[in-house]
Amino acid sequence: MVAETSVNRAALASRSLASVVLVVWGWVALVGTGIGLLGGCAGPIGGPRGGALRISELDHVGDGRHQASMRLVVEGLDAELASTPQRALSRYEQAIRIDPSNPFAYLVLARYYASLADSERALQNLDRAQSLLDPSTTVYRSAEPHLLGLRGWALAEAGRSTEADPLLAEARRLAPPVWGDGRLDASELR
Repeated sequence: MVAETSVNRAALASRSLASVVLVVWGWVALVGTGIGLLGGCAGPIGGPRGGALRISELDHVGDGRHQASMRLVVEGLDAELASTPQRALSRYEQAIRIDPSNPFAYLVLARYYASLADSERALQNLDRAQSLLDPSTTVYRSAEPHLLGLRGWALAEAGRSTEADPLLAEARRLAPPVWGDGRLDASELR
């Protein structure tokens, strides 16, 4: 009876330890996925849209400051969709003030200026976004159609079609549903 109780306790302790390990491992995997998305180590982003990035897929990733910045980016896209461009611009600028290392805040600001045919500002913000993204990551690869397409769009607006056309063609090839028209609507990025 004593031996049977010791075996039962050992089995219970083993199961308890296994449960704790599984819970901890699950938490690490969950947190790791969030960090991986930001760093590019997790699975594909963009779903059936040809792998093109959607900002709302990343608004829960990173530390509190980054998440707050991403929420403002999404609010800005929503403001554009509601035809309140000044509110959108305000949200994008706020997002950058909160987290100046957020590449997606610069990406949406580049899209915003491209939509206003302000090529110079679009390209400046696009350069900043690209400098903050690591080219070896999944996130970069999912943002690549937008990086190429936005650069092509801005260059086309500046009358530099020789440079713009190949970039737009590559963006269309990478994400045809999004870049088929040579433009990136706020709803397509949201």
